[in-house]
Amino acid sequence: MTWTAPETDRDPAPVVADERTMLDGWLDFHRQTLLTRCAGLTAEQLRTASVEPSRMTLLGLVRHCADNERYWFRQQFAGLDLPNVYFTPEQPDREFEDIIDADPEADFATFREEIELARQTAAGRSLDETFVSPKGRDVSLRWVYLHMIEEYARHNGHADLLRERIDGATGE
Repeated sequence: MTWTAPETDRDPAPVVADERTMLDGWLDFHRQTLLTRCAGLTAEQLRTASVEPSRMTLLGLVRHCADNERYWFRQQFAGLDLPNVYFTPEQPDREFEDIIDADPEADFATFREEIELARQTAAGRSLDETFVSPKGRDVSLRWVYLHMIEEYARHNGHADLLRERIDGATGE
């Protein structure tokens, strides 16, 4: 049996709401958008690179975003001493490089788990709460939300092109 990425629903982003609801809503919208770009594809299709010399794949993007969820919400904002999911100092692009033997089902489960843990980490915390970044700057939770929205928006553009190349599907 061939594994296929599950279909996913995408909730509309809020257009009128308080700041926290807007940030949560837009971040979730972009998280769900990445999943919709992967929906219905086989493991082989998810591992399909864009064009030479790029190693970018839809599965690589899912793995990259899982690492970012952990890094920004739990390792940086919450200050938890956790290993990276895919990144290593010796292989900083591992999420894209070690893709041939990657298990999409496990990678999607990791992605969903990191999202849930990020939500739990940020729940009830002030957007004005700060931490000191590795570069020595004070960074707020608000900035983390905005950065993650920007990160997903950029990578969702990549995902659009990858998906169109794989099977011609386009989406909003």
